[in-house]
Amino acid sequence: MSSCTLKIPTARVFEPLLAPARYKGAFGGRGSGKSHFFGELLVETCQAERGTLAVCIREAQRTLAQSSKRLIESKIASLGLGHGFKVYNDKIDTPGDGLIIFRGMQDHTAESIKSLEGFRIAWIDEAQTLSARSLALLRPTIRANNSELWASWNPRRKSDAVDDFLRARKPDGALIVKASWRDNPWFPAVLEEERKLDLSLYPDRYHHIWEGDYVKAFEGAYFAELLAAAQREGRIGRVSADPLLPLRAFIDIGGAGATADAFTIWIVQWVGNEIRVLDHYESAGQVLAFHVNWLRSRGYKDAILYLPHDGVATNNVTGKRYEDHLRDAGFAVEPPVKNQGRGAAMMRIEALRRLGPQLWFNEATTEAGRDALGFYHERKDDVRNIGLGPEHDWSSHAADALGLMAVCYEAPGRAASFNRPIKYADRGWV
Repeated sequence: MSSCTLKIPTARVFEPLLAPARYKGAFGGRGSGKSHFFGELLVETCQAERGTLAVCIREAQRTLAQSSKRLIESKIASLGLGHGFKVYNDKIDTPGDGLIIFRGMQDHTAESIKSLEGFRIAWIDEAQTLSARSLALLRPTIRANNSELWASWNPRRKSDAVDDFLRARKPDGALIVKASWRDNPWFPAVLEEERKLDLSLYPDRYHHIWEGDYVKAFEGAYFAELLAAAQREGRIGRVSADPLLPLRAFIDIGGAGATADAFTIWIVQWVGNEIRVLDHYESAGQVLAFHVNWLRSRGYKDAILYLPHDGVATNNVTGKRYEDHLRDAGFAVEPPVKNQGRGAAMMRIEALRRLGPQLWFNEATTEAGRDALGFYHERKDDVRNIGLGPEHDWSSHAADALGLMAVCYEAPGRAASFNRPIKYADRGWV
């Protein structure tokens, strides 16, 4: 039953979120007040609707220090509600036998998550880290009458589960707002100084941290400057293929199965001194035929395929070499590049950096690949403050495939075969 309603000042940007909705979300950069808004809204709801059961969610929560508990405690104190709320080490009792608890989704299974059935509100803070598995477990569990799921986050990538669900797929009736420091009428002077400092000293990360943009380049990423220069110089835009010159597909081989690395392809054309990066593809866990079908469906059946040294390895499903599979499928395949041994990854990195000023990216079809290039970075030993070589993660497959292109690239005039004309009669086109 409803009790008294608190009169809490609300920034205008968050006012749409005061209406009832199954899904509510606020995304944006630092200093926008997203977490403070949801913390106050949770306290206000528990005060007005006696007996409310609420859970505050993080993807990983090893201790309560990593939760939203301290923020909620501060809101209770600042609103003078100590008489109606009782704070314990691991929970907060609210008026009318209500409850606020704090959970990490990584610790839950399909069975243990059932303990949250009956909870009316779930607030996911730092929701950019929430996995697709966790979101899939949580949504059907929070199913009490008039139940709501709230999310606050600073976007990282479009592929993150919360962004894909709330911003790309857009459930009917969801209330989603974008907030920045500009929308915060109580933005403190100390944060304004920090914002200006980041704008001056760390421009590559500023727009992600403060404006809520997707991460474009990881700090210290190998290709951050390469991509920034391409953006500044207008080399990321609408880029078309020359119909008279061959297309080239540079591949990083993955495997089939749930734990396999991603299979990555860049479609590139060498046109004079320009390197036109036309398309990007990546898929994990699929059989080779799936990738071949993508090449054909995109019109790349006549592309020249380039494979890394493991192109001579046998497919773990068929027992046949990758290069032979692709030739049998009707593709022209260059002999796989020889294993360059230790330091091969850094050789690819340096080769691609040298070619940076020649790269032109087709914006619409290479976004995911460019995001990976912008994230590809060095692994660090924080204790000794030294680099340990390239980090092998989700971004390394795209970087390796385009690095293969750089290793294979032959400048005009250095090779008789560069931009060799397509023999249309041999391909049955005339």
